[in-house]
Amino acid sequence: MEKGRTPESGGYEGIVLVDGVCHLCQGLTRFIIERDPKAKFRFASLQSGIGAELLVKGGLPAGEVDTVVLIEKGRYYVRSEAVLRIARQLKMPWPLLYIFVAVPKPILDRLYRYVARNRYRWFGKEEQCLLPTPELKKRFL
Repeated sequence: MEKGRTPESGGYEGIVLVDGVCHLCQGLTRFIIERDPKAKFRFASLQSGIGAELLVKGGLPAGEVDTVVLIEKGRYYVRSEAVLRIARQLKMPWPLLYIFVAVPKPILDRLYRYVARNRYRWFGKEEQCLLPTPELKKRFL
């Protein structure tokens, strides 16, 4: 098996869980896909059955839809830590953002929570989750 590829991730290095009805989160998913030429990440909606199952498996409340969750090698990362770890694996220049791990986590998470609280008002919300194109469907759980 290739380095970083685990049976749980279905051959991918990480699983990204996002709020499937949030325009900002849908945009984040598209942003990651476009900058992930090696297809390291798979995606699922927090509202989906598999999303809820993965949250429970990680000890997170299944109703928590205000955060991005990254699952890597069985470890769960949320909020700013998830975003920075994802950026680190994208094509340049995005890995440079990882320098922000030097900022204290409570400060980064406070900023993250502020955006999360206002995301529907600022970016909008759909009635249903993003439907991937046929060629991207294999990257969604």
